[in-house]
Amino acid sequence: MTNGWADLQNAKVFLIEGSNCAENHVMAMKWIRKAQEKGAKIIHVDPRFNRTSSIADVYARIRPGADIAFLSAVINHVLANRLYDEDYVKTHTNALFLANDAFGFDEGVFSGYDHEKHKYDQGSWGYAVDAKTKKPVKAKDLDDPKSVFAKLKAHFARYTPELAEQVSGVPAKQIVEIAETFAKNKPGTILYALGMTQHTVGIQNIRCYGILQMLLGNIGVAGGGVNALRGEPNVQGACDMSVLNGYMFGYLNYPNHDEPTLKAWTKNNGTFRAKMTVNGLKAWFGENATADNDFGFAWLPKKSAKKDYSVYGILDAAYAGTVKMLWAIGQNPMVTNPNLAYVHEALSKLDMLVVQELWDTETASFWQRPGTDPKTIQTEVLLLPASYFMEKEGTISGSGRMVQWRYAAVKPPGQAKTDIEILDTVFRKVRDLYKGSVDPKDAPLQKATWDYAQASLAEDVLKEISGRVVRDVTLLDGKVLKAGDYVGGIGQLQADGSTSSGAWIYAGVYGGGKNLAKRRDNADKSGIGFYKDFAWTWPGNMKVLYNRASCDASGKPWPNTIPIVAWDETEKKWKGKDTPDVPDPTKGPETPEGQRAFRMNAEGVGRLVAGPYKSFKDPKDELPVDSSYTPKDGPLPEHYEPVESPVANVLHPHVQNNPVLKYPRVKGKQPIGTSKDFPYVLMTSSIAEHWCAGSTTRNVPWLNELVPEPMCELPEKLAEQLRVKTGDQVKVSSARGAVTVKAVVTKRMQVMRIAGQDVPVVWMPYNWGFKGLSTGPSTNYLTIDAVDPGASTQETKACLVNVVRAEEAVAQR
Repeated sequence: MTNGWADLQNAKVFLIEGSNCAENHVMAMKWIRKAQEKGAKIIHVDPRFNRTSSIADVYARIRPGADIAFLSAVINHVLANRLYDEDYVKTHTNALFLANDAFGFDEGVFSGYDHEKHKYDQGSWGYAVDAKTKKPVKAKDLDDPKSVFAKLKAHFARYTPELAEQVSGVPAKQIVEIAETFAKNKPGTILYALGMTQHTVGIQNIRCYGILQMLLGNIGVAGGGVNALRGEPNVQGACDMSVLNGYMFGYLNYPNHDEPTLKAWTKNNGTFRAKMTVNGLKAWFGENATADNDFGFAWLPKKSAKKDYSVYGILDAAYAGTVKMLWAIGQNPMVTNPNLAYVHEALSKLDMLVVQELWDTETASFWQRPGTDPKTIQTEVLLLPASYFMEKEGTISGSGRMVQWRYAAVKPPGQAKTDIEILDTVFRKVRDLYKGSVDPKDAPLQKATWDYAQASLAEDVLKEISGRVVRDVTLLDGKVLKAGDYVGGIGQLQADGSTSSGAWIYAGVYGGGKNLAKRRDNADKSGIGFYKDFAWTWPGNMKVLYNRASCDASGKPWPNTIPIVAWDETEKKWKGKDTPDVPDPTKGPETPEGQRAFRMNAEGVGRLVAGPYKSFKDPKDELPVDSSYTPKDGPLPEHYEPVESPVANVLHPHVQNNPVLKYPRVKGKQPIGTSKDFPYVLMTSSIAEHWCAGSTTRNVPWLNELVPEPMCELPEKLAEQLRVKTGDQVKVSSARGAVTVKAVVTKRMQVMRIAGQDVPVVWMPYNWGFKGLSTGPSTNYLTIDAVDPGASTQETKACLVNVVRAEEAVAQR
């Protein structure tokens, strides 16, 4: 989240799309309701009328997979009717930058597309750059036809409300109503979850949000932002700590095979991120990481740029026989992954599967799946009994980036151990096995610093993550940091190896030798819900990211906004109710540093059009200071149909799906259904009563009483056509599999009118499997494992199915 949970109370309008937060992020509603009591409007956009819809002022029903068409029409309305914040856009975005003359978009693809490789050369997406300064050339005003702003307007102008209605099913009048309501009630905030990310255009869905909020001046302000609601309490923390396959600690790009040295990596990522990488390597390898050996950069295994390291790439490799062993920690892919029949085949080809879990799950016992002959499976399975969150101590990081320490309430049962105990034991044993090896590939094990005390494992790890002073450091203000001290924040980290931090964004969480995650002062001294002394929020205890953007060019808060930071001319520093998000709090608005509201972008401003760009301190420098991320599938969002869709792409019929997508990946194992055989759209989600794979909740009797089995929700019109009533058994099938469940006939789902034809949409929860107290068919036998080409998130929110009465399905055999 750019903001935080309690800050939601400052919003005057909510756009909730891709989230049923009333059901799946219940505590959010405390703050949403607080804002609503003060007059805030709630807009909910969802294919299914659910508990969040029931409290909304405006509910819009949308076809699964059509979010970009809808949001693009909203953006177009804002642009066409000059509802954008012109001063904010000029000051804090790249709107005035001149675009590359070669940039273009035609027949569904951007310039630079290679039709054979399904890949873009992104060179034409950048800016017109001054040859001497290496900086983007700026237009005089937003009307310059070569400006980024002009390109933005032209791109979204195609998305009229009428076209968006044809694609998304949201009525044109309602699209205008939503655009007007959201634009004219500021600050406005956006909430989303997996309903926006689990698509083959997931990244571009979220890009729509960023563009809309930058146009309205809603980024960096109290009550604004783009806020991702994470699926579990520590999903945020896991991502912060390198669990995402493309990143190291703190979202630093993981090195590829063509980046063998730190310098080569820095050429692509910049010296700012290189400094943070050095601090991470010092935390990992300690005194073994020196300037002479590139701080141990060579010890990092390098990824092949041609391989897929996502969970889908891993399963594909397991099926191919190139991955021999898989260790699943707190994950149950035999329930949560799509195309489960293929997942089962892939697991069956492993030599060994290790499952670290609370329960005997469907993954741990995949060989016991109904209909499977265990004798045909040679995979050796080890189940390591782990501990529940109430049985272990340590930090969790919630959606709002707040790092909170939790204490163990009870001891783990039987032989169960905490995750950190298991990992610590395995690492020490493996390192012992390689003791004395002279093989270079074993050096990372031998050189790693791993000396956590058994009595304080979790806290010792947090100390390492926060960071230490390795040798005396004199800061620019003259302050001396002594070797052995804990670093106080990101600003104290050095590039020469004199400091360490296991995850730079957490630098300072143990500042002054105190575990700030343990703080529990719940007094709101800010008066606006910041609670600065309750736990600690990364980075630097900052509650609103990009908060420099809450001020104008001179450093004064924008009119009619809640002041959170400002430039204090008397004290010559940035200060306020929040930690100022600036490169240096002593650099005023008259300096380049004082104008970098979006300092994690190389441009220093928000990117309406996202193209490649590197910034240099001096134009003669070989290494850039920073490098901006560019999505693989385009510099701007564009509507592409889901891989399985009942309709043609009305914008460009010859480019139906995301052109960068490569699917199927494995011949014969990833079939694609058509509307001829599978005429209905299936969307899936979790429910309040059962959590994720259901491994825990389906072992709780009273939760099973509330929702005892999976079901399929059908629109009344479709149910009448199929002669199905609530409680009837229906067979739901896709190109990948079939399940039989009870039907629930409801007004929550509807037959939608899309591109001149009726499109029935059905819904199923995915939380069941064949283990636990409550068992039932897994919906993910139906879903498709096509993924977003950038994030590798599966398209489980939109695929095609058929539904028939179970009696008829039997009769047809």
